[in-house]
Amino acid sequence: MAGVGRLHHRPRPPARRRSPKRGARSPGLGRSRGGLTSKIHLACDSVGRPLAFTLTGGNTNDCTQFTAVMEAIRVPRIGPGRPRTRPAHVLGDKGYSSRAIRTWLRRHGIGHTIPERADQVRNRLRRGSRGGRPPAFDKQLYKRRNVVERCFNRLKQWRGIATRYDKTAESYQAAVTLASLLMWA
Repeated sequence: MAGVGRLHHRPRPPARRRSPKRGARSPGLGRSRGGLTSKIHLACDSVGRPLAFTLTGGNTNDCTQFTAVMEAIRVPRIGPGRPRTRPAHVLGDKGYSSRAIRTWLRRHGIGHTIPERADQVRNRLRRGSRGGRPPAFDKQLYKRRNVVERCFNRLKQWRGIATRYDKTAESYQAAVTLASLLMWA
């Protein structure tokens, strides 16, 4: 079982202005309500160990990164064979509730528990019999989604990840990768 989630980080202000040549690399920042932030899109296993993640600016929508995170999952097997790339079940919050994501999961044979957003419920009911039936949702299974939030809390125990001291997206991604590897140890 895998859970998907995201986490916002607000970087500290820059110490001084850099020339454009030095800052040519993307910092992985985006402007959202809280100012300049970055976002980690993460998938973890049922124990709370990170399986895959992507880093984007804070203004990037969650559902745009879902397939990128799911396709980045590689869990090596103990013996010979290809690594596992597909979880048996996915738990996601309302940010991942879209027809495209549900279709992608169905096409890949992955079970999912994702609640419907209120506007989607209203639109489906407004259409009447043409609106279709509601997607299956198991409340007891959804209660286990807190594993993703606990995974983020364990990642945020690293001060550099919680406060985003890194200037470039590459070094910040390396820090998250290192913390994720140490969570597996």
